[in-house]
Amino acid sequence: MAPSQFGTLNYLILIAYLAAMLGVGLFFSRRQENAEMFFLGGRRLPWLAVAMSMYASLTSAVTYLGLPGTAYSENIALIIVCLMSPVVAPFILLLFYPIYHRLQVTTSYEYIEKRFGPSARYGVAGLFVLARLGWLGTVVYAPALAMSIVTGIPLWSCICMMGILATAYTTLGGLAAVVWTDVIQFVILIGGAVWVAVSLVHGIDGGTETILALARETGRLHIADWKLNLFAMSGPIVAVSFFFQLMQDYGTDQVTVQRLMATGSLRKTVKSVVFNAGTDVVIIALLLFIGLGLFAFFKNAALPDAITGDKVMPYYIIHYLPRGISGLLITAVFAAAMSSMDSGINSIATVLINDIKNPLRAYSRPHTANSNSSSDQLSASGCKMPAFSDVTLARIITVVLGILATSLAFYVSTIGGIIKAFATFMSLFSAPVLALFLLGILTRKGNFRGWLIGLAVSVPATGWLQKGVGAHWVYFFPFSFIVAFGIALLASRLFSSEPAPRDLTIWK
Repeated sequence: MAPSQFGTLNYLILIAYLAAMLGVGLFFSRRQENAEMFFLGGRRLPWLAVAMSMYASLTSAVTYLGLPGTAYSENIALIIVCLMSPVVAPFILLLFYPIYHRLQVTTSYEYIEKRFGPSARYGVAGLFVLARLGWLGTVVYAPALAMSIVTGIPLWSCICMMGILATAYTTLGGLAAVVWTDVIQFVILIGGAVWVAVSLVHGIDGGTETILALARETGRLHIADWKLNLFAMSGPIVAVSFFFQLMQDYGTDQVTVQRLMATGSLRKTVKSVVFNAGTDVVIIALLLFIGLGLFAFFKNAALPDAITGDKVMPYYIIHYLPRGISGLLITAVFAAAMSSMDSGINSIATVLINDIKNPLRAYSRPHTANSNSSSDQLSASGCKMPAFSDVTLARIITVVLGILATSLAFYVSTIGGIIKAFATFMSLFSAPVLALFLLGILTRKGNFRGWLIGLAVSVPATGWLQKGVGAHWVYFFPFSFIVAFGIALLASRLFSSEPAPRDLTIWK
């Protein structure tokens, strides 16, 4: 495919979008005078903006391209996610956020330190960094893949270009900048999905009726098969998998917790979570419908061999929609990617400084009680240090993380589908973290040493499920969580420990 096929108009639209995002980032970057502003926006961000940012951050290009690709290639079993999001919402609002707001945490891992001690905090912070670095690799790779398809530029060049652009934008820093650019990106990615869906309905004889009839004939609507099959996706296993995965995404993961804590109150957090759950229902259903529409549209077409599930949507956009419109829709893919890239790097930087660097400094060199320098910012861990130093260090870390994420994108390109790549990283590193949080919140006797045994078994067992068995990716996360939590619960009985304070659990 020649690069000229993308067209001058489309390039101008894409460049204008990238320039606008950089402009918004520059505007807010001048306001990052201390660590509280940089990491939490001063805890004064509007709940609706936070809700849009939260959705845009988690709805990466992995979701934007991967869901239509899954419906195109397999079925719409992931429609169950629409139902699980509202189901999970009450659990996370009752289990996690009352404790977070009571403790006024900056990161969720501060709770882990209070419940299990500093070693546990370092452990889960490290696992978060590993999981989100892998995730960042996928959100760099996905839009790079789209650009490679629509412009003809080699994939490796697109990966490098996307990594550099996203890193430059993210380095401008500050959660306020991230949230407000995400609001713009939220509007673009939803508008893009609606446009593609409408164009498919109008481009197929019989419209929606034909799309659904063909999907029914080919089994793509059959999602309620209860037969256990490790190598196929069905509705029940999707429900189990995403119940746990959404609990981790919205209840313990710093990408989400950081935003919800920035609202400043539990009431605003509830509003944000409810908005996000409702949006999930609409957008996931819409993206899966697009996948069915693409299957109907290309049923009798001879697609190039390289155009498979994840690649079908950008291929349709560039070949079957007018120039200008196609540029706007490819921009939507960039919006999905950049909203995740900036959020991920900002959150990782927050964890590295707040959960690893500051506590280590506090323990090695405690601050003096009589210090009252106005230039010092008290961290959530109790350590006073120059706020300017934290902000500067966060920006340096952002650059390093961008380089690492870009490098990981090359590895992600060897895994296969982008949703499978996402599931691979998250099941290995994030599922055991959820196990530790629930061990702390649901029990008073659960302890860190018991969880370490669960972790030691879970990681290799999950690797075996992925590589040795070759199971479908939808099994990765629940398997990892159940192994880690179950063994941690049993192993905790082997080690004597004092019961946890009641205010750190649900047992008041």
